[in-house]
Amino acid sequence: MAQQQEIEALRHLELRLLRCTLPSDHPSQPPPPPLLTLSSPCSILHSLLNAVVSLIESGNYLQALSSSASQSLFANLKFVSPESESESESESASRFYSDSLLECVDSFLNVNGSENLEPESMELKGYKVLLVMAIGVSALLAFIQCNITGPVEKLPWMPLMALSTWEGEIGEGDSVEWEAWAHKELMSAGSELRGKFSNLQYIIFAKTLLTRTKDLLSEGSITSIGGVRSLSWWVARLLFSQQKLLDGRSSFLFDLLQVFMRECLCNFGSLEETKDYWGPNMLDEDALNILSMLHLEMGIMELYYGRVDASRLHFESAAETSKLQFFVSGALGFRTLHQVEPKAQLRLVAGTNSGDSSTSPMHKLNNVDDSLLQQSHETCEESDVLMTPRFVADERNSESHEKEVETHAIAASQLKAVHQAVILAHSLAIEKSARSDELQKWEMSPYIEAIDSQQSSPYALRYFCNLLRIRWESTRSRTKQRALLMMEKLVQGIDDPSPGVAQRIYCCFGVNIPTIPSSRKEFGDLLVSCGLIGEAVKVYEDLELWDNLIYCYQLLDKKAAAIELIKKRLAEKPFDSRLWCSLGDVTNDDACYEKALEVSGSKSSRALRSLARSAYNRNDYEKSRVLWESAMALNSLYPDGWFALGAASLKSREVDKALDAFTRAVQLDPENGEAWNNIACLHMIKKKSKESSIAFKEALKLKRDSWQMWENYSNVAADIGNFTLALEAVKRVLDITKKKRIDTELLERIMMEVERRASTSVSQSPVTVGNSNHADLDNLHANGNCVNESTSVEADSTRTRETEHVIQLLGEILKQIVQGGGAEAWGLYARWHKLRGDLAMCSEALLKQVRSYQGSDLWKDRDRFVKFAYASLELCKVYQELSLCNSSRRELFAAEMHLKNTIKQAESFSDTEVFGLLVGCLEQVQEALGAMSVPCA
Repeated sequence: MAQQQEIEALRHLELRLLRCTLPSDHPSQPPPPPLLTLSSPCSILHSLLNAVVSLIESGNYLQALSSSASQSLFANLKFVSPESESESESESASRFYSDSLLECVDSFLNVNGSENLEPESMELKGYKVLLVMAIGVSALLAFIQCNITGPVEKLPWMPLMALSTWEGEIGEGDSVEWEAWAHKELMSAGSELRGKFSNLQYIIFAKTLLTRTKDLLSEGSITSIGGVRSLSWWVARLLFSQQKLLDGRSSFLFDLLQVFMRECLCNFGSLEETKDYWGPNMLDEDALNILSMLHLEMGIMELYYGRVDASRLHFESAAETSKLQFFVSGALGFRTLHQVEPKAQLRLVAGTNSGDSSTSPMHKLNNVDDSLLQQSHETCEESDVLMTPRFVADERNSESHEKEVETHAIAASQLKAVHQAVILAHSLAIEKSARSDELQKWEMSPYIEAIDSQQSSPYALRYFCNLLRIRWESTRSRTKQRALLMMEKLVQGIDDPSPGVAQRIYCCFGVNIPTIPSSRKEFGDLLVSCGLIGEAVKVYEDLELWDNLIYCYQLLDKKAAAIELIKKRLAEKPFDSRLWCSLGDVTNDDACYEKALEVSGSKSSRALRSLARSAYNRNDYEKSRVLWESAMALNSLYPDGWFALGAASLKSREVDKALDAFTRAVQLDPENGEAWNNIACLHMIKKKSKESSIAFKEALKLKRDSWQMWENYSNVAADIGNFTLALEAVKRVLDITKKKRIDTELLERIMMEVERRASTSVSQSPVTVGNSNHADLDNLHANGNCVNESTSVEADSTRTRETEHVIQLLGEILKQIVQGGGAEAWGLYARWHKLRGDLAMCSEALLKQVRSYQGSDLWKDRDRFVKFAYASLELCKVYQELSLCNSSRRELFAAEMHLKNTIKQAESFSDTEVFGLLVGCLEQVQEALGAMSVPCA
């Protein structure tokens, strides 16, 4: 019985720790477990843990870090000072977090002690693991308070400075170098930090505790009752918080997140697993909230890394788990104050099951924030555009009660916090998946307006909703001023003491709320777009966003001032790699990038990328390729980097490496049309026509107006035998270039293939002057062998239809290109008419081909004469066929005259083979004339 009480108490504390970040709509807390007896060996740890969790629930994270539980955990931990004069403070910081802190955790968890598998021992281990996790969580939430949710408070520069055992050991003079070390440590994930952050050691401290504990549990070095399963969730939250600090997506963090979130899904992937772990005291609503928020957080993480399809599945699972059904509908309404006639407006509508009251989205919220809602109403008067449209149906209120039960506007009801988070997540999915244009913002608008219409929402949800509205309204001239005022108040509200810390932390992981520096950067960007450059300069300088600052100075024609400012800051922070990179950008000096690489310990991927670009511009492609490989090894989630690596590899004749790089580029950014085109071209070089065709299809989805891509695609389609696609691509080239680009070589290939098919077709009808289709059809009916086997007939019929379609497309193209002239085009057109059996039109086209070759240079250019002679031979052969079919001598006389004139003028080319063919053809024509004149004699 005592063992069961201890397990329930442990799970209850773990659940309380998790609940402090989840939406809490239920008015009552879960019932506490039975009190532990004083003789229990876990009672001391339980009381320490209970005090820490209570402090975390109330938002007193600093007190939790200096509590009795923290002192018991770090009783043997000593501050690390430099061991010698040669050791720097940065090296001391590294030694402290990499060695001393880990040894302290191992000692507390008794990793090296004798393994005891008794239930009592495992329970004690469980309490110790949870205590370490609680201290790590308090440090993480303190960091999130200072850098994401606010209100911003001045915290000690080191998490454990408040411990009484450390008084007098740590001085303020060590803070700068220790923070600089923390900055470099976070950069080791492969990207620069996105602005100026405070208390970076807090997240490193939390990461050290949580990941070390998780590693020990995974390795089996310590054993607790069923593990502390929520630890994986907290580690994933910490890693994603670290990702938010970075300026680019980190492949290292992405791989870790995939592992831990997959583990979370295994632990809490269903309602049964969730309730089974937390025990009988778990309320159904808590279990649903946990499962819904897990899917939401996983979806947000997937979406951040561009995995739109995977995120959509998680968002749908969150909506299904939370029992929320909604869809976008339309209704008549008013968008502006002075609008007279109602217009169709998008509206978010919720559908519920009338038989189940638990699915109703309407609920009274606790832990809500109305301050941001009040600010939104205050800025509403800055524009005549309403914050939310006024619908006609709401004013008339004429809908039946039955219809209201089945479907109702979300804006007219009070949603639970988890439902609001689900709606905002779907809005974010539209922003990431749809094309970035004005229509995209209007598709997001019903989701934003639905949350905006809520009377109360948790702080994090209201904050993120307002941010989405600002991003939307800043793109419209009528609401841009209101967006600027809203953004200013939003940024200022971060420092307001109300709402408190505990209220702000609710749902903060359930929306992709940006960091405080990122929000302030958006404010600066909005100031720049409104022309307030001077105000933006102050914002960027305070955030240490040097690239944006340089851009503003360039707009003000003060480039020298930017250089002077950066050099001044470098004198204060000589080991800031971002400053060196920014100085290199403005001065185009590679020495600055090399210095940035040096001070960062070769961890600055930005410096490597800049050096690689510089080498490429100097035509040093081999060096550029090597540098790009080093940069992508640090962070492989930089799509432009893979494209640049592919270009450098291609220039240095590394075809296989180029193909791999371009392939990685499209994996990260499937809408990179240039990369798809390069992949297709490389497959063409390697004679892989099928793969090339697939890549060209993807490229042409994104680059519809590139005639070069269409032309390459036509050749590849012909290579794989799809002549229909090839001809359609040729037509597209003609349309784009206005018939100025004609690939006659490809048309020649297709014509030869069509002629080959025609010569081996089932119908062997003789060529006639008229249309041969009917003759072919008669032949098919007359030939009894064609119906011996049904499969053979079907195959022949399919091939015949395909050939006829190709011939039709080919004719349409030839009719377009012959209008622009060109001997080759007329020759192909003549062959097409001959293929159709129209010898009269064939002779006309051949005559125009012959005339196209004629000119003053004909009798001086041997190559041109050869082409002219062969065209003349074809013309005379067609004349002979026409004469035979019509029993007429007129065509033969024309052929004789043409051949005599040609032979007479081509005496200088008598040594050519084609000259002899002309003479032979003349003799055949004269013989035919003589044969036709005999009966008349």
